[in-house]
Amino acid sequence: MSERHPVIAVTGSSGAGTSTFMQVFERVAHQLDLHIAFVEGDAFHAYDREHMQAAVSRARIRGENFSHFGPQANLLDKLEALFANYGRNGTGKTRRYLHTEAEAIEAGQPVGTFTPWEPLPPDSDMLVYEGLHGGVVTNELNIAQHVDLLIGVAPIVNLEWIQKIRRDTGERGHDPEEVTRTILRRMPDYVNYISPQFSRTDINFQRVPLVDVANPFMRADIPSAEESVVVVRFAEGSRTRPDFADWLARIPGAFATRSDTIVVPGPQQPLAIELILRPAVEQLAARRAQALGASRGIPSASA
Repeated sequence: MSERHPVIAVTGSSGAGTSTFMQVFERVAHQLDLHIAFVEGDAFHAYDREHMQAAVSRARIRGENFSHFGPQANLLDKLEALFANYGRNGTGKTRRYLHTEAEAIEAGQPVGTFTPWEPLPPDSDMLVYEGLHGGVVTNELNIAQHVDLLIGVAPIVNLEWIQKIRRDTGERGHDPEEVTRTILRRMPDYVNYISPQFSRTDINFQRVPLVDVANPFMRADIPSAEESVVVVRFAEGSRTRPDFADWLARIPGAFATRSDTIVVPGPQQPLAIELILRPAVEQLAARRAQALGASRGIPSASA
């Protein structure tokens, strides 16, 4: 972990809704005049779309499990190196995976390919990662140890599947049966590599529908915000400073269920995310300013 070059990771499986958090970080960064280096987890997949399909087919023939959730299909050593290098000196490289035709046209490349590796923007104040593996720990590596603020986004699994099916069929043009096969194929990796991260997070946001989603493979629509609540859990010893009294007073309809958990009505989720994450970002920015000042021999405000 680093005070001069903080790393924030928003981790959640495909279709969990992590992009909402990126929008909040962009807004908070603008309000606080912070320069953030954003990194997409898909940049660290090991295969482009064509080669991934071939690798999956080979694994299926051998009777082996293989998915984007597991380490074999990802460059997790490069991701850990990025976090470690950024924490030390604020530098690193990333790229983009082109999911859609629009993204591909903009980049001038085929869909399902990667853009070239490029350096992160210079002089950024912090790094924000969005992807599958921001808190992964295996026998070979420990990505979580390099993260200053780890946020989990984990809708209940049936809702997560509904969101993935709708996104991959509607936005990315995949066949519904293909998406269902993908969900089933990657379940062992979900259990072994995705779920354990949510025990390491500082904060978890879990969306829970208030309507029947018992069969996610047949339901056509995603439950609306009005049909959902969001359960927000803070880890014991969290590196954030929970202020339940203030949040419960400012978020309409919110209530606490445990000493570490509040429940927020679905329509209030954006407000809740911003109220909770803004002070955490401010705290990291203050630590960074203090550390930079100390390195230059400037007394801190509290000195």
